[in-house]
Amino acid sequence: MRAAQIFRLAIFSFLALLASIVAQAQPADDVARIVTSTGEHEFKVEVADTPMARARGLMFRKTMPADRGMLFDFKVEGPVSMWMKNTYIPLDMVFIGRDGRVIGVAADAEPLSERIISSPAPAYSVLELNAGAARRISLAPGDRVRHRMFER
Repeated sequence: MRAAQIFRLAIFSFLALLASIVAQAQPADDVARIVTSTGEHEFKVEVADTPMARARGLMFRKTMPADRGMLFDFKVEGPVSMWMKNTYIPLDMVFIGRDGRVIGVAADAEPLSERIISSPAPAYSVLELNAGAARRISLAPGDRVRHRMFER
């Protein structure tokens, strides 16, 4: 093979890898429904269900529409710790048990903070919403989150 062919092959391989990474990062049209005392509230969510997706979370994003969020699937119930490093969007973190019940809410997490935010009890999932969303929908421990993740 000539050097030019090797170079083109390397570029093609790199572009294919990049396209694969970008495709994995695209928001899903998945829906989470939160049932509170004020009714049912629908959010379109991205599901972070791989180690890489959970590690990145919402880092480096500057905005998120009000009706969106990210749902972290830890696949097992246990202690969960989060932080806001490299996260520019103020968030509410909703800790959820295996049965879809809210076990705690960390409201108004400070952007770019390295302070650890821990679940008050073992959690199966965390739903990140724009700061203020939990207050707006009157979200409280004991409320239910409906999503296919909790139906397994």
